[in-house]
Amino acid sequence: MNRNEFARRRKTLMRMVGEDGIAILPSAPVRTRSKDVEYRYRQDSDFYYLTGFAEPDSVAILVPGRDSGEYVLFCRERDKLKEQWDGSRAGPGGAILNFEADDAFPIEDIDDILPGILESRNRVYYTMGAYAEFDHHITDWVKSLKNRESSGIHTPHEFVALDHILHDMRLYKSRAELSVMRKAAKIAVQAHKRAMGAVRPGMFEYEVEAEYVHEFRRHDATISYPPIVGTGANACTLHYVENRAELKDGDLLLVDAGCEFDYYASDITRTMPVSGKFTPEQRAVYEIVLEAQLAAIERTVKGNHWNDPHDAAVRVITKGLKKIGLLDGTLARLIKDGAYREYFMHRTGHWIGMDVHDVGDYKVGDEWRFLEPGMVTTVEPGIYIPASRKVPARWRNIGIRIEDDVAVTNNGPDVLSKNLAKDPDDIEKLMAA
Repeated sequence: MNRNEFARRRKTLMRMVGEDGIAILPSAPVRTRSKDVEYRYRQDSDFYYLTGFAEPDSVAILVPGRDSGEYVLFCRERDKLKEQWDGSRAGPGGAILNFEADDAFPIEDIDDILPGILESRNRVYYTMGAYAEFDHHITDWVKSLKNRESSGIHTPHEFVALDHILHDMRLYKSRAELSVMRKAAKIAVQAHKRAMGAVRPGMFEYEVEAEYVHEFRRHDATISYPPIVGTGANACTLHYVENRAELKDGDLLLVDAGCEFDYYASDITRTMPVSGKFTPEQRAVYEIVLEAQLAAIERTVKGNHWNDPHDAAVRVITKGLKKIGLLDGTLARLIKDGAYREYFMHRTGHWIGMDVHDVGDYKVGDEWRFLEPGMVTTVEPGIYIPASRKVPARWRNIGIRIEDDVAVTNNGPDVLSKNLAKDPDDIEKLMAA
């Protein structure tokens, strides 16, 4: 991402914070996986959104109107020995030179410097509850100022939820962001194509997962969430991630896998026949889900509200389930009663961006918010029919979801993952190639 993009975001946020406010953002902490082994570090999305700075033990401060610099970054100092073990650090000098901080200090000095900046402000913009340990630091800094009020020290008198305004900013993607998201989608599309060409009876789910991880990493991307690779009955478990079962002839394989590239996620699901050919029953259910997805995408346009695509998918799926005999009653009554939820129990989509389940409110007040250009959502209807005595044997263990990433534009829906086959005939051709 270009430096100008981060600078533009900081400028926009500082206009909202105002010259009597201060915004404080801590970096994500390092997490321990087991004993002395750490998870691969991933920066806090809000912090990175404004700074492009990927190091831990950092704090970003935005102080509109501050004479000696509005953007202040506290970070680790350079340390030759530690860098020998853990990699290079920017240091305060690099924070200014390479990340455009107006002022930068060692993180160890924050207790001495930050309270002095705080006392010049009336409002503190901060996301309380994200990191408990840092919450205590905020409390201690404010307390230290209050304890000196008798000597004329000023204390900020108002705390404002920073995430409320920052997450609304993040909901609207710029051209630069959409460009990166298209790249993330392109990599994921290639991974799905790779896997479809490899799937065969006798493989194991983890072998299929490996095809995705291989394709992600060869393009400098990582998984944006643990891949869901479910065959047979496992396809009916929405968040199945064990990925250890054997693929059997005649079963379906549902794969929900996306990657993260340059801090932006993709999220794509396809369902395929392990044998390379759908059975008549599998194809019948698949075509219902595909029709529902296409109807929902058609409704993912500027001016519609968030729930319109879901309503469109619900209608198609309910009608389809009634047609194949899994639901009985009038269409209007089945929809009103939510009878479809037995087989389609989740929403049709979610925001996507820096986080795979991205930030942004779905309602404004009590009303669904309207879709606007720059918003990006998944569109992912599904039907899941686990084995049950009340379900005829031919429909059992059919789990199907089709998911794409869709940007709202002035010219209609832009399917970022459109280059991946989803027509059942096209999937069979791709698997046979």
